Parts: sequence; C-alpha cells; structure tokens
Amino acid sequence: MITIVDYGMGNLGSIRNMLKRVGVPSVITSDPEDIKKATKIVLPGVGAFSTGMEKLNEMNLIQLLNRKVLEEKVPVLGICLGMQIMCKTSEEGVGPGLGWVNADVKKFQFPLEDTLHKVPHIGWNYMVSKKEHPIVSGFDQKTRFYFVHSYYVKCNEQADVLAQTEYGIEFDSMFAVDNIIGAQFHPEKSHRFGMDLLKRFAEI
Repeated sequence: MITIVDYGMGNLGSIRNMLKRVGVPSVITSDPEDIKKATKIVLPGVGAFSTGMEKLNEMNLIQLLNRKVLEEKVPVLGICLGMQIMCKTSEEGVGPGLGWVNADVKKFQFPLEDTLHKVPHIGWNYMVSKKEHPIVSGFDQKTRFYFVHSYYVKCNEQADVLAQTEYGIEFDSMFAVDNIIGAQFHPEKSHRFGMDLLKRFAEI
C-alpha cells in the first residue's frame, strides 16, 4: 500500500490510477492517522513552492512527515513540486523547504535570443542516470518522461544526483538520498516509462 499525501497541491487521481494499472494499491489522504501507518509515501505537487509549504504547515503535516521520512526511514517519492519542497530553498519562495536533501531550487533563465527553450519547460525529455539505484536500474538513454516546470533542482552534493536532463542546461531531474527519492517529471503522465518507475518504487 502506497500512501499519497493530499495537501491540496497534487495531481492525485492520475497517480492513483497509474499505480492501479501496475497492480499497486494506494490511498489518497491528508489524515495524520493514515500517514502515521504509511509504509511508503508519495508526495506529489503542482504549483508554487511557498504555497506547498504553507499548506503542509496549515495541515500540521511537517513534523509527522519529518518523523516518517527522517526517523522511521519510510521510502518516499517526491514528484515535481513534491521533489522541490524536499529541498532547502527555492527562488520561487521566501521560506525554507523541508530540507530533507541538500539541494536548492532555481528558476530557468535563458537569454532573449534563445528561442528554443521556453519557460515553463513542457513536454517529453530524456533522463540520463548518474548512479545505480533500483528505481532506474535498466533504464537506457531512450527513457523519456513528461515535464512541466519553470524551476529546477540543483543538488549541492554530486553524490545525491540520481539522473539529469538537458534543457538548455543540465539539471538534476532525479535525486536519491537513502530512503528519499525525488523526480522532477510526472511519471503519472509518462506512459510506460512512468508505469515502470512507479512499479519499481513500489518494489523498493
């Protein structure tokens, strides 16, 4: 059973439907009692960094999530904004993130003469693995995922980078630190590659 945390910021139904397609049961919840019992967590998110942190704070979920992830070492997958709020800071907001990973969130900035790279970055792009991990094992250079974002993650520790993607610059599209995994793309919108990745997370 995977617990999908509902803090008012995510594409929750699509994630649950994709998990269902690969035979993985899940529950969408904001109930602290449900989250206390979680054995795997998905932290989704679509929207602004500051708003996401404010929602978690208003719902009194930050301390509980810290305990589950940092103390109990429950596997957690952050998707898009969910990945970004695991970081320390963001150029999109003034307050701190959860700080689970030593990383910061930066805004895409391209020269005016660069007509190839629009912001937000929307569409399919390749992901290149940078280290071994069960969630990306066997993925090749043709593995593509669907992205929608104006900000990107920059890990401060190279050892934390799990995969990178090129969009005008090389940015960290996945990180992995112990039980913590982040993915900037949307596996729930990435067809068979996304299904494979979510299945791998369920099997970790």
